[in-house]
Amino acid sequence: MFKHHILGTLRKDGAPRLSGLEADFRYGELWLGMLSGSRKALDLRRDPRFSLHANPGAGADLAGGDVRVSGRAVEVTDPGVIARYAAEVRPPEPFHLFRAELTEVVRTSVEAPYLLLESWQPGRPLRTVRRRSAYARLRVD
Repeated sequence: MFKHHILGTLRKDGAPRLSGLEADFRYGELWLGMLSGSRKALDLRRDPRFSLHANPGAGADLAGGDVRVSGRAVEVTDPGVIARYAAEVRPPEPFHLFRAELTEVVRTSVEAPYLLLESWQPGRPLRTVRRRSAYARLRVD
């Protein structure tokens, strides 16, 4: 997994904000770390909803697909958890740490002649949609 991604948060006025972010999986969860006092951290403290567009990797072919995750960011305040994370990741300090509670994961890829959309939400089965164009018949599995 590449570390650098694009995080979408909501500004005070409700407008979207896009920011670069390093995210990673640790302890079986998705973690979002950011500099202390950053706008994205302040956005998440005010409104924890977020979307993260994962970096698909080198090149432009999207061979492995394109992934977006959405959910709620829960700020971590437990000093022990923060210390454990800091010891492993070594982020610039001070920093904010959030644990992601996912509400949706969507993977977009190409399965010629279709655009393949696979979406998952907690408690629901995986949903797969195959699309061609606005004029072609939609196929849902």
